[in-house]
Amino acid sequence: MTGPLVRVVRSGVGRRRVQTVVIAIATMMAVAAAVVAGSLMVVSNAPFDHAFAQQNGPHVTAEFDPAKVGAERLGDTGTVDGVTASAGPYPTTILRATDSSGRRPPAMTLVGRTGPHADVDDLDLTSGRWARKPGEIVLSSSYEGPAFEVGDTLTASGTTLTVVGFATSAGRTADVWATPAQVRALASKDTPVTSQMLYRFDSAGSKGAIAADRKKLLAAVPSGALLGTRSYLDTIRAADQGAAPTIPFLVAFGVLGIVMSVIIVGSVISGAVGTSLRRIGILKALGFTPREVVLAYVAQALVPAGVGIALGVVLGNLLAVPLLDDTEQAYGTATLSVAWWVDVVVPAGALLVVGIAAFVPALRAGRLRTVEAIAVGRAPRTGRGQWAHRAAGRLPLPRAVTYGLASPFAHPVRTLAMLLAVAFGTIAATFAVGLTSSLNEVNAVQDPENRSAVTVFTGGPGVAGGEHVPAPGTPEPEPADPAKVSAAIKAQPGTASYYGMGQQDATVAGVSGTVRTTLYQGDSTRGSYAVISGHWLTGAGQVVVPGRFLETTGTEIGDTVRVTVGKRTATLRIVGEAFGSSDDVLEIQANAADFPATRPQVFLVDVKRGVSAVTYAKKLAATIEPLGADARANSPSEQDNFVLILNTMAALLTLMLVSVAGLGVLNSVVLDTRERVHDLGVCKALGMSPRQTVGLVLASVSGIGVLGGLVGVPAGYALHGFVLPVMGHAAGTDLPSSVLDVYDTPQLLLLGLAGLAIALLGAMLPAGWAARARTATALRTE
Repeated sequence: MTGPLVRVVRSGVGRRRVQTVVIAIATMMAVAAAVVAGSLMVVSNAPFDHAFAQQNGPHVTAEFDPAKVGAERLGDTGTVDGVTASAGPYPTTILRATDSSGRRPPAMTLVGRTGPHADVDDLDLTSGRWARKPGEIVLSSSYEGPAFEVGDTLTASGTTLTVVGFATSAGRTADVWATPAQVRALASKDTPVTSQMLYRFDSAGSKGAIAADRKKLLAAVPSGALLGTRSYLDTIRAADQGAAPTIPFLVAFGVLGIVMSVIIVGSVISGAVGTSLRRIGILKALGFTPREVVLAYVAQALVPAGVGIALGVVLGNLLAVPLLDDTEQAYGTATLSVAWWVDVVVPAGALLVVGIAAFVPALRAGRLRTVEAIAVGRAPRTGRGQWAHRAAGRLPLPRAVTYGLASPFAHPVRTLAMLLAVAFGTIAATFAVGLTSSLNEVNAVQDPENRSAVTVFTGGPGVAGGEHVPAPGTPEPEPADPAKVSAAIKAQPGTASYYGMGQQDATVAGVSGTVRTTLYQGDSTRGSYAVISGHWLTGAGQVVVPGRFLETTGTEIGDTVRVTVGKRTATLRIVGEAFGSSDDVLEIQANAADFPATRPQVFLVDVKRGVSAVTYAKKLAATIEPLGADARANSPSEQDNFVLILNTMAALLTLMLVSVAGLGVLNSVVLDTRERVHDLGVCKALGMSPRQTVGLVLASVSGIGVLGGLVGVPAGYALHGFVLPVMGHAAGTDLPSSVLDVYDTPQLLLLGLAGLAIALLGAMLPAGWAARARTATALRTE
């Protein structure tokens, strides 16, 4: 670019300060949103893979019998053909401990390691430090939070264990780590020490390759020494299935951001060309070629856009950090950061988009003939939108308002750009409201047991939430009689409703292995899982199953299956497909009446309105404790990290898109008010007050805001209806109607007003400027 052309660009950027700021802020918001979305999309795309590669996770975790193969022989298995790296042997056992509140968490895998780092399964120590001496343990980061913190204690076999840190293992090789000596000290006859080896292979990308690798390990040790193996493929499948739903909604927000950026930049440059026709003619008269004119106007968009893009990259990285931290905790991955290429691709793409959006209106400037541009630029425009002024003048409204309502028809292209900006902002708001409502509903229906106010434990095995452990020196109580507990609950003042629930391992004809069965006693409607199709249990002889069960067994709703629990076999009819049950194991829900020998392990109680759940639980616990049972109030169900991440991303991206829409309105209104400044001066001279001037400017965008809302709400509603099922299918499930049908009529009406709010907020600043403009100054301005 030559010196004169540089001066033209610099002058244009400095003269149109509002448009310059609008382009800079719009591109900054769009780039920041793209960096955040792109970063999360990268880490959400197989987060397990990224963490697994970073930690050199084990392709195969093998457990050996130390009585049949020694440590030296196990170490030699690291040289087996195909093994690229190995770690171990580590002593391991099962830890059954009691926490400080007297509850017994589920059994945990305890592994002895001298430090977190190794050639395979290089652990990420997320907080605290590593266990250095007996009595210290490190928990998996999945336990970190309300349940356990650094400094908490567990008791096992009379030994007090202090939590000194939390670590993440991408390969899920353990729940707890301690020193090797501590592991051996905690072992018992029922939970003997075994040896854990971790292997990486040069070929482990399929079940067949893993099976071949396992055969090599079998051949390298004595017969019976290999107790079992676990493949990383099962873990990666579950982890990626949880991350996959983020991709569709990030793509939706990304497309909205790109389209809005094109609209805003195109509108700004088009307005700049339309208001500078005389200047364009003068430039051509002075010798500027059409190519140089086009280049000048494209550069006037690229200069502020470049500043906005640079700021957007910085802002996007700052905003992405806390979201990546949440993602790291939710997925249990190693430390995550913004991928370097995101910071390169997003700015390059943004510059390309801005350049293309600016080129189209700039091309118009380059094609204008010199004489025509000077003549048109000097002559006032008349005739446009006169019919609108005549029609609006018949409305029973103040003249300032009707004048404003007719104003948009004078610039149909600019009005269309403003309408599209408002409509896309409304689409983003509508989609975000529906998305967060659906995610909150998913979080609620996945944990139906948490809906109850009080949980009563009968003391039987497998109790949800852990078993109650008696004080030292007192005998272990016998499980409470469910009938007596049920009677006590029924007689307790304040009881509204309750039902019993227990879990048992069952076998189902045609399904290999065991199937976890949840058995309900009483009316379990309130605690039921959401049903995708069919209905919930209404009596004996029925079973509700997840979609995975239907796929595994090849059955469908209405078919019958033979279920065996203990010594009792029953033929049950599938009446519903449940949503939100366990993903890692097959689980079915049935009626306890079909298996009379089973006992409820918990009772879930709802209290009457106005009754304190905490007070109720204390009184009930005092009543049923002699029976061997216990009661506790349930805390309100909290959103899991995954739902919080998606809600936060949706809110952040929506805020950015709505802000960009408001900037688009601001730009268009600034152009309109400056073009009509002389008309406003005449109106002021005729007696128009500042308040009426503000009303005129706001009225000029109100119709656009209403129409944008009418267009944006149905489009956002349709976008939600399209994206949510795609997210569900990415997670491997259909969605129940309660998750999809989250909008109600009052909510849609309020969202319709979002378009009006965006338009009015965007026009507020130029309306204030027009109201403050002095009459004489406005009359002298051309």
